[in-house]
Amino acid sequence: MIVADTDVLIDALRGRGAMERVHIELGTGRLATTAITVFELLGGARDDDERARVHVLLAAMVHLPLDAAAAKEAAAIQRELAAAPIGTADTLIAGICRSKKAMLMTRNRKHFSRVEGLHLATLDER
Repeated sequence: MIVADTDVLIDALRGRGAMERVHIELGTGRLATTAITVFELLGGARDDDERARVHVLLAAMVHLPLDAAAAKEAAAIQRELAAAPIGTADTLIAGICRSKKAMLMTRNRKHFSRVEGLHLATLDER
C-alpha cells in the first residue's frame, strides 16, 4: 500500500508535481491516504468548487484512520524526534504509515526521512 501525503495530493489537484504518479497509483487500487490528510485537504479547500474536487479525489482511495496502533506509533515517533520535532500532523501521518507498514509518497523528505522505519516512495515529478 502507498499512502499519499497532503502535499502530493494538493499537487495532483492543481495539475502539477506527482500528478501523473497519483493517477497511476489510483488506477492500481493501492493508493490510500490518512484521516489527517483528509482533514488538511478539506480544511484548506478555498471554495465549494475546490471542496468538490477534493471530495472526488478522496472518494477514489482508502482513508486510513488514526487508530490505537497508529497513535502508539505516533507517540513513539514523537519521543524519538523530541529534540527536533516534525510537527503534530506529520507525526500522526508517520505513525499511521508505520503502524500499517505502508510506504509514504511525499515531497517532504526533510521531515519524513528522519522517521526510522518509515518507507518513502520515490517520486517521478515532471
